Order: sequence, then C-alpha cells, then structure tokens
Amino acid sequence: MKATSNFLRNAWYAAVWSQELKFDELLPKTIIGEPLVFFRKSDGKAAALLNICPHKFAPLHMGKLLPGDKIQCGYHGLEFDPNGTCIHNPHKSGRIAADCKVKSYEVLERHGMVWIWMGNEEADPATIPDYSFLDQDSGYDVTCRESICINANYRLVADNLLDLSHSPYLHDGVIGGPETIKANITVTQDGNTVRVMRPKFNVRPPGLLNRLYKKDGEPVDIWSIQRWTPPCYMLNDTGAYPPGGDPKEGAGVLGAHLLTPETDNTTHYHFVAARSGNILDENEDQEEFKEWLASARRHAFQQQDEPMIEAQFEMMQNFPEYTARPVLLEIDAGPVRCNRILDELISRESESREQSNAVVNNMKHIPIEIKGVK
Repeated sequence: MKATSNFLRNAWYAAVWSQELKFDELLPKTIIGEPLVFFRKSDGKAAALLNICPHKFAPLHMGKLLPGDKIQCGYHGLEFDPNGTCIHNPHKSGRIAADCKVKSYEVLERHGMVWIWMGNEEADPATIPDYSFLDQDSGYDVTCRESICINANYRLVADNLLDLSHSPYLHDGVIGGPETIKANITVTQDGNTVRVMRPKFNVRPPGLLNRLYKKDGEPVDIWSIQRWTPPCYMLNDTGAYPPGGDPKEGAGVLGAHLLTPETDNTTHYHFVAARSGNILDENEDQEEFKEWLASARRHAFQQQDEPMIEAQFEMMQNFPEYTARPVLLEIDAGPVRCNRILDELISRESESREQSNAVVNNMKHIPIEIKGVK
C-alpha cells in the first residue's frame, strides 16, 4: 500500500522495541505504507533500509546480513551497505548501475524503542516524545514491553485512548465502573502537545486502581491525565488518593501507548506500564504484581478495545454513507482537538511539498544560455 497524505511524514515513528531487534537478523516492518527492513550493525546501532531490492524488487529481509553490515539480496546476491549503496554485484561484469541503490532512513534508540524518521526534512531527536520513565535509571519498575497489530486506522485507536469515558462500559470493573461515568473533562494545549484531564472525586475505585492503592474498595479521588503528542503517541497517568487529599499520598500507573500507522487500515500498537506513587503493601510480590498489571492491560486492549475498534472501522469502511459525520458529545473534546492539530500539521507539510515541487518544475522550463550556442 502506498504512503498517502493521511500520514505526517516529517516525524519520528516508533518502529520496534529495542529488545526485539536482534543481532544477525533482518526484521521487516511496514510503517506509514513503506516497507522497511531493520537490522543491527556490528557496533550495536540500529539501521533501516527500504525493504525492496532495486533489481527485481525482492524483499531484502529474505536475504542475509553479512559481515561488515552488508545486506545481501536473497534473489541475485547484490549487496548493500547501511546507507543503501550497492557495493557489490557478484555477476560477470560486476558493473553497478548508478540507480542501483536503496533508500536509507535515520534511526535511533531512546526509551527502549527503535525510532525511525520517515520525512525528508532534517530530523530533530528532541521531538521524540518523553517516555523517560521507561529508561533503566528512571527508578520505575516497568512491566514487559508488548505490541499488537490492530486492523483499523491509527486515528481511531488514538480516539479510543483519548476518550476514556468508554471505560465504565467497555472495561467495567477493571478500569472503570458505574461511579466513574460522570467526570469533568478539561483539555489543555501546550504547543502541539495536548492533555486530556478527567478527574473523579469520592468514587469507588475500579479493580485496577483498587489493587494499586489500598485494596479496600473504599471511596477515593482519581486523577486521570492523557498526554497526546503528534502524530500518535500517548502517556496515560492515572491513580487514586484519599478523598480531598493530596495525589502525592496515592498510587497509580503510568501507561505508554505508542501507535504507529502500518497502513491506512492497520496500526502497530506498542504498550508498556509502570506503577507510580506509594506502594502501600510492602509484602506484595512485585514480580507477580507486574505480571498481573501487564495481563490486565493486555486483556483490556486485546479482548475489549481491539474488537470494538475493529468493528467500528469495519462499519466505517463498509457503510460510508452512514458513518461520514459522527455525532459529537462533550466527551469528544480531546480527540477532536488532537485530530485538528494533526490535520493542520499534515496540511502544512503537504503545502510545503507542493511548493517545493512547483519550484523544481518551473526550473525545468528556464532556458539555459550557453555562450557560442544559439
């Protein structure tokens, strides 16, 4: 599937958890409609190329990773370096055509994730979203890092995460409950970063927060902050504390939700979490707790969110005449704000690209005068 204007190109995208990119392996991934192959160089750094040999279009991941950080095409043996330059033609003449090269991408690792820059502008590492709680020296005890693929557009997945008012219904008893339905929603924007706050006061905690906090089922106040960073990255900070008290007295969870568009119709969903705040039960088995937390979140995403989102997307694809204009409620303030920001960023990028192309096309028609030649 071709990359489309539905995606922001000049942005970092979360490709794969660092632990999943092994030495001596070629890992294929499609991101915003582009087929890629990831690998580790001999110095341990990650690299990525377009996963298409320019000769007969064989996928490069079906070849071999050779000593010297070279990828050998598994079809006819052409070899490419990490910059995408063809450096060896094993056939008779050994001649290498000028256009025998593969597109390469800027890649770096941060917060335990391999990130890739998909645009043509200069990449700025400072624009990678802050997930520093995942770093080894952060002091947080992090659960296992996981990924699933959802058969729906990434914006629909983001809408689900930005509007947690569905929790009392879709996640009843685990993340939400009857007492958490009504909440005051506040949306703030700092640059292109949006925060959706949905606090609840003097309510019985749902199962996850009850176990994180006192395990007594007694009423609590709940903080809930979802941070969105374009194009599609969220950090959910939620927890429980004494009614009318200080959130610093409570306990909660930080949840990273990294959505990477695979195509217009599929999304790589990377997620991980860590406990925050006070640990009131010092005798609790922390490894067992981490496994429970990871399992509870995985169940919510795979068994509850994923089927609903995929069913939504199927309706939108099959019945556009009925789904073109959704009814909006006050709970949609966060998703609407984020989508408008993303639309604006994509529109600006598209206009800039069109202007650049127009300049190039106009230059083609400028007559060139060479002395002595009429």
